[in-house]
Amino acid sequence: MVATTHRRWLLLPVRRLPSRQPMKTPVCIPIPTRNRARLPRCHLSRSSDPTPTSEAQATDSLRVAFACGGAGGHVYAAFALAEEVQASLPGSRSLFLGAPAPSLESATAASSSYPFAPVPPCLPRALLAAALHLYHFRPHVLVATGGPPALPSCLAALLLGLPFVIQDQDAGPAPATRLLAPLSRRVFLAFNAPVRLLPKRKCAVYGNPVRMSIRNRRMSKAAAMARFFPRAGLVEAEGMEVVLVLAGTVGSPQINVAVLNMYYEMLSRRKNRYIIWQTGPEDFCEMESLVRAHRRLFLTPFLHEMDMTYAATDVVVSRAGSVACTEILVTGKPAILIPLPTIVDDHQTKNAYIMADVMGARVITEDELDSSSLTCIIDEIVEFSYNN
Repeated sequence: MVATTHRRWLLLPVRRLPSRQPMKTPVCIPIPTRNRARLPRCHLSRSSDPTPTSEAQATDSLRVAFACGGAGGHVYAAFALAEEVQASLPGSRSLFLGAPAPSLESATAASSSYPFAPVPPCLPRALLAAALHLYHFRPHVLVATGGPPALPSCLAALLLGLPFVIQDQDAGPAPATRLLAPLSRRVFLAFNAPVRLLPKRKCAVYGNPVRMSIRNRRMSKAAAMARFFPRAGLVEAEGMEVVLVLAGTVGSPQINVAVLNMYYEMLSRRKNRYIIWQTGPEDFCEMESLVRAHRRLFLTPFLHEMDMTYAATDVVVSRAGSVACTEILVTGKPAILIPLPTIVDDHQTKNAYIMADVMGARVITEDELDSSSLTCIIDEIVEFSYNN
């Protein structure tokens, strides 16, 4: 059991804004500092990680484990926090626990400098795997941002006597957050509403973390468009209208079908309009077989370079996941949100209507969604944006 009588504090720089927005005020997480030498040294770090010159340096360097998976919001929130930790404490080390490849978290970790440890889906095996990974990595704290790997990872941390904190992104707390909140050190929330359902003394409302590349984007629209539409990037981009369609991490048949039925007519009618369409991996092959090739259409199963994507975009059509909503809010892009109603607690609908109150986003329910209504609202938003 790790003693917690002596603590030092990790400062996570996040910006303090109203409860619905990302913040940048230091957040204090208690980190136990005694008896850490009893655990074995970590062997999971990559060659790109800072190499300690002595056993004392290895023991003193901050180590943070992140448990995340499933939806993009859970994964990108964890990576945004890891970026902030690395920027504030360059000698720190991070480990990501998530579902085995192929998964979003494993692919994201592979494209970054962070080591990744797989946690299988079966709960007993997941608990054992998470415990072994945490035992070898010796983190000072585990940060759980949601998804299937978060529960077994937090339970493993409890068994090992490691402190863990929760970061919940949605307007309604996830079932795992409700279960684990009494056992966690702190629960960091994006919205005020979940506080009443959780232990109030442990809750802190700090908004959602956003990746540094999106917050600090400096690319011009013309340069960004050249990435997706090489021929269009050679001409003036000011008069071009770019619609970004995000069908979610997995995909959305409802959104994809609505866009499939309207994209060609829209591109034929509006000669200066372009569409960047993320279908999701599950629907990509079907959409690719049905879509007619067009030089002003960029079709892809998934988008990783979101800083470049937002730089090129004029209006966003998206699901109402919490991190997607936060990124839209940070970039200031006009948005049409189509919440997924089948999610637990229907938190996407809550997110969407909060976005409507905060920044005037348009909300379309799945029952109202069709190609003609989507076209009309896109035209209305683009026209209003260019006239004001």
